[in-house]
Amino acid sequence: MDRTRFEHFPGGVREAHAVLHSQGEVDVNVYAERERDWRCGPLVYQVLVDRFAPSARLEEKRALYAAPRRLRGWDEEPKKGRYLAEHRVWSHELEFWGGDLASARDRLDALQALGVDVVYLNPIHDAFTNHKYDARDYAEVAPELGTRADVAALAADLHRRGMRLVLDGVFNHVGWRCPWFARAQAGEAPWRDWFVLGPEYPDGYRCWANARNLPELRLEAPDLRAALWGDPQSVVQRTLREGVDGWRLDVAYDLGPEFLAELTAAAHRAKPDALTVGEVYNVPTRWLGPLDAVMNMSARELILRLVRGQLAPALCARHLERLVGDAPFEGLLRSWLVLDNHDTARLATQLPEAWQRALAQTLQFTLPGAPQLYYGVEAGLEGGVEPASRGPMRWERAVAGNPEFDRVRALSALRRARRGLRVGDYLPLDAEACLAFARQTERAQDTAIVVVNPGAREVRETLWLRDSWLMHTSTLRCALSGAQGRVIAGVLELAVPAHSARVLFPERPAGPGYSATKRVP
Repeated sequence: MDRTRFEHFPGGVREAHAVLHSQGEVDVNVYAERERDWRCGPLVYQVLVDRFAPSARLEEKRALYAAPRRLRGWDEEPKKGRYLAEHRVWSHELEFWGGDLASARDRLDALQALGVDVVYLNPIHDAFTNHKYDARDYAEVAPELGTRADVAALAADLHRRGMRLVLDGVFNHVGWRCPWFARAQAGEAPWRDWFVLGPEYPDGYRCWANARNLPELRLEAPDLRAALWGDPQSVVQRTLREGVDGWRLDVAYDLGPEFLAELTAAAHRAKPDALTVGEVYNVPTRWLGPLDAVMNMSARELILRLVRGQLAPALCARHLERLVGDAPFEGLLRSWLVLDNHDTARLATQLPEAWQRALAQTLQFTLPGAPQLYYGVEAGLEGGVEPASRGPMRWERAVAGNPEFDRVRALSALRRARRGLRVGDYLPLDAEACLAFARQTERAQDTAIVVVNPGAREVRETLWLRDSWLMHTSTLRCALSGAQGRVIAGVLELAVPAHSARVLFPERPAGPGYSATKRVP
């Protein structure tokens, strides 16, 4: 496609592409480009290393959990503790379960069998707490988790499997035990300019979210940004060159778009296809550009409200249409679709009904983006907000026969088998009582029609499919239920049972006989 032909479109090439698609003329190269970009549409799996798999070397590292830290048994669940003023943290932040990088690496077979493409680790740099969002030394791995050599070995093992590794970057603040902060308080240069100090703050320094343990970094200091991401030997660039594939950026909204754009450019200098994905609870639009991707918490909110009955399907459809239409589409494909993580209640607790989880996860795997699974969701782990959401993995429940595991595995396999769900465009469909949309590429066989009924009664929808290549009298079959529908002059009439979803694909004509699709893409 000659992209200069479409400069008159207000939305540029992206709008032109959508218009041409509806007219049957598409840029076939765009889908090939998306498929070549590992960041577009992978299945992401989040690991809290300490809680993921029991360590084989627990005894030899037991001293690392000396008081005030505490080592818990793998059969115990985390509970909220008491505030330890002398350490400026809660006692549950100092409780450990002993998992490490080596034990996580031993579980890669299970993740690969689940269809995982990207492993994302919560922070692993040296820190005082179990969650590691209070860095002491960005350059070193927490000794209870392993070494930089262990990170390189994990990355190499993932790459051999065709998988990628993303680390958690906490560059808005450090822990109050960080040597940088001690030198800043002593008035030493350059560190004194790396923090915001002054008597106007209760403890003499600005801290993140008023947490005394987390002094904020003053990113306006150029030499600080050089140390974090700008210099070739910085945390971000060195780690990428050592084998890591990207960074998930904690509280990215606090870093701001200017510094995020600078960080992303630095990451791409070290590794051109590196991923930067930001924790952004805002509408994604303006953050895609400064970042390669966001954690799409806006889409998450719409999904949860829909399945809880707090948002009508037709209104949800309009919101999703705006969300997709306003944002750079490739940025959305790279963005992570999150339903739960370490900062939220677990999915089984947020959505206690199995049908709610089924609908939410069906949307997570079929909307544009990269589904992000929080470890243990496939086992049906429960837990309220932190620390209850950070319990140890229950591997004995992550097996066939567990409905939660079977559902995740089936959705993962479906998405892997269907190109349209990974890299296809998004086309909203009008419906009365359901949320409906299509995912399309240049090929008719890639088309997916997704219809979700969160209501308590069966409904019958008449959908006009907006797809020129879906032939008259062709059959669509649901990959989840086996239900069928027939396209009549572009219209599909479909019964959708209560609390259920249909994900339909065109059936290929059987045998060597006549086919109306023989001369269409």
